Amino acid sequence: MSAATTTPRRSRALNTLRDMAARPSGAIGLTLVTLHLVMALMSPWIAPFDYKEMNSALILGGPSAEHLLGTDHLGRDVFTRVLLGGREAFLVTGIATPIAMLWGGMLGVLLGLRGGWIDEAMMRLVDAFLALPGILPLLVLITVFGSGNEVLTPTLAFFFGIPVIRVARAAAHEVVARDFISAARARGHSPLSIVRHEILPNVTDTLLVEGAMRWSWMLLGFSALSFLGFGVAPPMADWGLMISDARVYMSLAPWGVLGPMIALSSLIIGINLSADALAKTLGLDQGRKAVV
Repeated sequence: MSAATTTPRRSRALNTLRDMAARPSGAIGLTLVTLHLVMALMSPWIAPFDYKEMNSALILGGPSAEHLLGTDHLGRDVFTRVLLGGREAFLVTGIATPIAMLWGGMLGVLLGLRGGWIDEAMMRLVDAFLALPGILPLLVLITVFGSGNEVLTPTLAFFFGIPVIRVARAAAHEVVARDFISAARARGHSPLSIVRHEILPNVTDTLLVEGAMRWSWMLLGFSALSFLGFGVAPPMADWGLMISDARVYMSLAPWGVLGPMIALSSLIIGINLSADALAKTLGLDQGRKAVV
């Protein structure tokens, strides 16, 4: 890719971020996401305690100057674990989301271009997957193959990529109906050439917004797996796992639940606000998209 091609794309990305930040929802959303990202990157150096350090004398201790969010049922510092809790979530979903968008988006675009019985058969298969309870197939695969990051990442990427097929196919259908696609076919362009040069540039904005939304749902799915004991393994710090461990002691030490819950909620809210601002900046109408 030439420097002349890269520069306009970088300029457009910067202009898009600037326009998003000019909107109240975008300013709040980008601030929250950036704050969480900085926390995840810097937490090993700014955390006041070792996340594994236990102290039987401080079990379920209340908030204090030393322990800002108190301590949990093992005497570990809750604030330290909240700071570190987003690292695994960022790592796993930060890799799985682009993979999900890549394979789901490309397959959906190809189906939208191809049409016919293959398109219909594949969409019925997609509908069958979407009819299943969202977390059930995830639990089955993780139970069989384990819960390490090497299993969680491709599993989340696969199942959260399936709904993307429908969105990408619908966006491609709108483009395929236009005259320039017929002209490209008349010129003898191959399907891959049409996808690359004609369809993808016209559906990228839709897929970017969809990717932002999928990221927030994937974070929820990842935290739900940890809450159920199928995600991050103890003693690693993870928001879902922290909520699961602390919920038994809510009446005695609510800060053990409130800390990770507020952290997770604020990140999800930040991503959703950023996605909403991105959709408005790119001129996309979220209300017209199918619920998938």
